[in-house]
Amino acid sequence: MYLRKAGFTLVEVLVASTIGAFIALVAVGALRAVTASAVLVENNINAAAELRFAANMISRDLMNLYRDPNYTNTRFIGLAEESEQGYISYLIFYTVSRIKARNGQPEGDVYEVGYNLVTEEEKSVLMRRYWPYPDKEETELHGVLTVLAEDIDIFQIRYYDGEEWSYEWPEEMEVLPQLVEVNIAARQQGKAKPISESFMVNFVRTASMAGITTEGGQEETQGGAGR
Repeated sequence: MYLRKAGFTLVEVLVASTIGAFIALVAVGALRAVTASAVLVENNINAAAELRFAANMISRDLMNLYRDPNYTNTRFIGLAEESEQGYISYLIFYTVSRIKARNGQPEGDVYEVGYNLVTEEEKSVLMRRYWPYPDKEETELHGVLTVLAEDIDIFQIRYYDGEEWSYEWPEEMEVLPQLVEVNIAARQQGKAKPISESFMVNFVRTASMAGITTEGGQEETQGGAGR
């Protein structure tokens, strides 16, 4: 009697190898998709965190706006230029802060701060300029520059004078706006809809809370502005 040896034919081996290779490709593809999705989500989370950080920074500086009974000692300038996304704003003003611009250097508590969008090729970043020696007579801009957020498409500010909104607040106004509305939007990777942060600062409300009356019956004081 002859014993028959069990084994696989060449066809069976080829079929098994093909199936195994297909399963491996599917597994690798799924792993890459999951990894790419995780990276995309993490990048968008980081972008949203940057946007919130930038909005909080601007809001804090505006809420601590430096005020003086003599407006010539204060500064608040809002400029804008048109773009494909609408108006791109530039803002400069004096703020009260205990955070030094340069560690170990003698500084006061009134700073000149500026916010603007810098675009180079396809990259755009929101910058903050922070200077401990505010001087309205100085024409050259100085300060420590910090990148607050990247891939910003919209940095738009509007100002309310009590009757209407505008995108600019020139220095010649010689009075503060009643309301300031700030809108920031950044691109999301893999998504058509951008992420955005918006807030409003009410200068009149905080001045009223401080109990100091200014010209026109509005109450105003140094520092602070409420949302």
